Amino acid sequence: MAWEIYIQEYENYLKLERSLSENSVEAYVHDVVKLKQFLEISNLDITAQQVQANHLQNFIEYINELGMSAHSQARIISGLKSFYKFMMYEGEIDVDPTALLEAPKLGRKLPDTLDIHEIDKILAAIDHSKAEGMRNRAMLETLYSSGLRVTELISLKISNIHFEIGFLRILGKGNKERLVPIGREALKHINMYREEVRVHLDVKPGHESFLFLNRNGKQLSRQMVFIVIKDLVAKVGLHKTVSPHTFRHSFATHLIEGGADLRAVQEMLGHESITTTEIYTHLDRDYLKQIIKDFHPRS
Repeated sequence: MAWEIYIQEYENYLKLERSLSENSVEAYVHDVVKLKQFLEISNLDITAQQVQANHLQNFIEYINELGMSAHSQARIISGLKSFYKFMMYEGEIDVDPTALLEAPKLGRKLPDTLDIHEIDKILAAIDHSKAEGMRNRAMLETLYSSGLRVTELISLKISNIHFEIGFLRILGKGNKERLVPIGREALKHINMYREEVRVHLDVKPGHESFLFLNRNGKQLSRQMVFIVIKDLVAKVGLHKTVSPHTFRHSFATHLIEGGADLRAVQEMLGHESITTTEIYTHLDRDYLKQIIKDFHPRS
C-alpha cells in the first residue's frame, strides 16, 4: 500500500479516534511526510512497513544537520512513534521500528550573559552630553542593577521607586507585585536623569507617572530599549546578541556567581518556579569545575 494511503488513514485515526485538534493532526501528519520526503531524496524506494530503525536514525541525523533544534527533533520523533503505534494497531507491522529511537536530550538553553567588563564597556559608550544619553545610562543601570524584564522597565513609575530604602516595587507577570533592590549607582543616575533631563520634557497627559520617557514626553517603548542596546553593542564592537533580557540574565548570573542564594534570586527575578532560576547556575558550575581542574591533586 502506498505511503499516501497510510498517511490518510493515520490522519483519519487522529481525528476520529484520538479526537485531536486540527493543528495537532496537521503536525503529526507533517512528521510522517518529512520522513517520506527524506527517504525519497535518499533514493530509498521503500514502503512504510519496510522502514527500519537505521532509516529512522539516518533521518534524525539529517534533520539535526539541517540545524533543527532538539525540541523540534523530539517532537518529530514523538510524531513518528505515534504513526508506527498506529501501524501496529492496524496490524500492518509486527515490529515497531521506533521502539529504540531516542529523542535528543532537551537541556535548558543557557542564556547569553555579559561579563562585568562588557557591561562597563557598553555603559562607557553612552554619550552623556545628550539628553537621551543620560536617560539611557539610567535605564541600563536599572536593568542591570535590578534584573527587570523590559516591560517592567518601561512601566516603572516614579512613585514605585523607594529611594530611601533602595527598593523598587515592580508589577510583574500575572500582576504579581514584588520588591526588588536597586543599587546606589543606578539610583544616582536615575536622579541625574530626573533632575537634568526629565524635568525639562513636555510630559504628555497620561504619561506623568512613568520614569522613562521618549523625547516627546511619552512612555518609552520596548522597541526603543532594544534599539538603544543594539546601537551601543555595535558601537563597542561586541560580537554577541545582546538584548534587554541579556542584562537580566547577567544580573542573575553574577549574583549566583558571587554566592547568592537561589531562592533570593528567584524572588528578585519574579520567577514562579525555582527551576527557572536554576538555569543561571551554569557559570557557577563551570567555576567549580575549574577549581577542581586547577587545584585537585587527582584532576
